[in-house]
Amino acid sequence: MGTFKIEGGHQLSGEITPQGAKNEALQILCAVLLTAEKVTINNIPDIVDVNKLIQLLKDLGVKVKKLSKGSYSFQADEVNLEYLQSAGFKRDGSGLRGSIMMVGPLLSRFGQGYIPKPGGDKIGRRRLDTHFEGFINLGAKFRYNKEEHFYGVEAKKLKGTYMLLDEASVTGTANIVMAAVLAEGETTIYNAACEPYLQQLCNMLNRMGAKISGIGSNLLTIQGVNELGGTEHRMLPDMIEIGSWVGLAAMTKSELTIKNVSWDDLGQIPTVFGKLGIKLERRGEDIFIPEHKDGYEIQNYIDGSILTISDAPWPGLTPDLLSIILVMATQAKGEVLVHQKMFESRLFFVDKLIDMGAKIILCDPHRATVIGHDFKSTLKATTMTSPDIRAGVSLLIAALSAKGTSTIHNIEQIDRGYEDIDTRLRAIGAKIERID
Repeated sequence: MGTFKIEGGHQLSGEITPQGAKNEALQILCAVLLTAEKVTINNIPDIVDVNKLIQLLKDLGVKVKKLSKGSYSFQADEVNLEYLQSAGFKRDGSGLRGSIMMVGPLLSRFGQGYIPKPGGDKIGRRRLDTHFEGFINLGAKFRYNKEEHFYGVEAKKLKGTYMLLDEASVTGTANIVMAAVLAEGETTIYNAACEPYLQQLCNMLNRMGAKISGIGSNLLTIQGVNELGGTEHRMLPDMIEIGSWVGLAAMTKSELTIKNVSWDDLGQIPTVFGKLGIKLERRGEDIFIPEHKDGYEIQNYIDGSILTISDAPWPGLTPDLLSIILVMATQAKGEVLVHQKMFESRLFFVDKLIDMGAKIILCDPHRATVIGHDFKSTLKATTMTSPDIRAGVSLLIAALSAKGTSTIHNIEQIDRGYEDIDTRLRAIGAKIERID
């Protein structure tokens, strides 16, 4: 189990460039299974979860070639479907949440898709019903082996239909879209997710020859085609990482520039940070964060009541940033209620912040009230363990702002979502050391 040793209390400075978007990568990489032609993808983050998925594709028979840092070509012209029934696939596929999105492309192109029950972060229940109900609506037969926790869907030919999703699941929508592009006839998906990453997937599929309309809305219409061709695609910068670096700058009172953030794809994120009192300046496609010498103050609602920040489907705030916002609030002036609606275990890391001296009331598994210190009392260094990717980075930010030397164990969780994070943070002045 790896460990970070962090000497906190230092100001940082300089520029940092966000990696390619992890959540987009998991969708886009699965889409290469939809064609026998070559697909080139750029700005792929070099992180554990993405590399696991690339290895799964290799094991499935996809020809993978690394062209340069972050750029790969993929060609799925000799897919070995027998691998899907192997012990190796059942083992390796279960260790990666994103592997579920292989099912839609495999079902659509080859008439069969299988997956072991996926793992991932321990952040609460994340059901798969939306995915499989969508496949069933398209005409697939579903089966589940309870003993092996192994899911399967099969169909000679999928047929387009109308469906109203029970939730605006991003991965569920992506999976159903990838199944529907090669289905016979027209598919209409209402209550579809419309996150920028899903828009990226749909635009890429259209360049491959798909016929998807309504992109960016919650009503997608897909005219099925017989086959798709190759294309080249570049992934967006990771909005979660961008938000993480904003939080880092605020908590350490540092002047930072975040490069190439694709401002128009950030949605509510700059606005929410503004409600926390964080000053952001747009400089082209960069975010400039000035040194917050006098701290930052949380806005109340116009009637004077306490601000609530909660997650919601796009264009609402992504749930992946709520842990960052909670940490930032510990040193703000004022109070805020953080409401994590989607995952019932994601706020359980707050006990570690309380140990560091933060004033937080965990109201229930979904809500926490934070009373900010206004930097009059700094957080104190401690030893902690990372429970998941986002909480891990939030604790890292807290440690970098705290007085003294902190230790974070289980940093493999952080590595699953953040590329070479300690090297990049040292480049802007962070005192962080990796201990294997």
